[in-house]
Amino acid sequence: MSGIVVHLVEAGEGGPATLRLGPGQRARFGRGSSTTPVELRLADATVSRLAGEIHATDDHWQLSNFSATHSYLVQNPEGAGEYLRVPPRRAGAPIPFEFSRVVLPSRRDTPVFFQVFAPDHVYLDPRAMVGSGESRTLTAYSLDETATYFLVLVALCEPWLRDDRWPVAVPTTPQIVERLRGHAACARLTARAVSSHIDYLADEKLRVQAPAPDGAGRADRRNGKREAVVGVALKFGIIREEHLALLPPRNQPAAGR
Repeated sequence: MSGIVVHLVEAGEGGPATLRLGPGQRARFGRGSSTTPVELRLADATVSRLAGEIHATDDHWQLSNFSATHSYLVQNPEGAGEYLRVPPRRAGAPIPFEFSRVVLPSRRDTPVFFQVFAPDHVYLDPRAMVGSGESRTLTAYSLDETATYFLVLVALCEPWLRDDRWPVAVPTTPQIVERLRGHAACARLTARAVSSHIDYLADEKLRVQAPAPDGAGRADRRNGKREAVVGVALKFGIIREEHLALLPPRNQPAAGR
């Protein structure tokens, strides 16, 4: 992945918003106004007109906090409570997480936040670790097996790994939500979050091309993307039978019930 993807779930009347920033590009966020344009508009009265800036680099991203009084939190939703605090007026704080949740202080019951999918964290191929640095090989598909998106990918591929009969139907988004609900990290996983993870896998991690037929509806395009993701993951052995152990046992009650 080159650059970052910024996703705002709540974007006022316009619905969710997504920005893609290539290396070197910047995006300002805040409440904005006619005289203070921002690329990411946060519709909350407690957010400054110009609250901060995101800067994409080659291998990470940076966050600048323009507030003179408030700190911002950058959470790692998949890191067991791991977070960074970016203090007021801090410029260019480097963010190491692959998936981040940027939270701004608010008077609302629900926080003001947006999500950032960072540049690929590059991993060395474990089978090519021996030898000089010049001879080491990078993995073609850089995936974090501890991330929620990897669980989503395993759940998508599960029917093929458990049943050698072909063809097998690709699990739907609601089926993925229900399948992963028994996992402690996925008890609150929503259909919208699953769709975001599938988009991330298709567009950034596996870089699949899934053209939909002319006139195809949104559901057809979504199904084509899921099928393309599964095809790449299975053909190249990204998801294997041993990965099924990451999923909760089938027919297990949902976590917290």
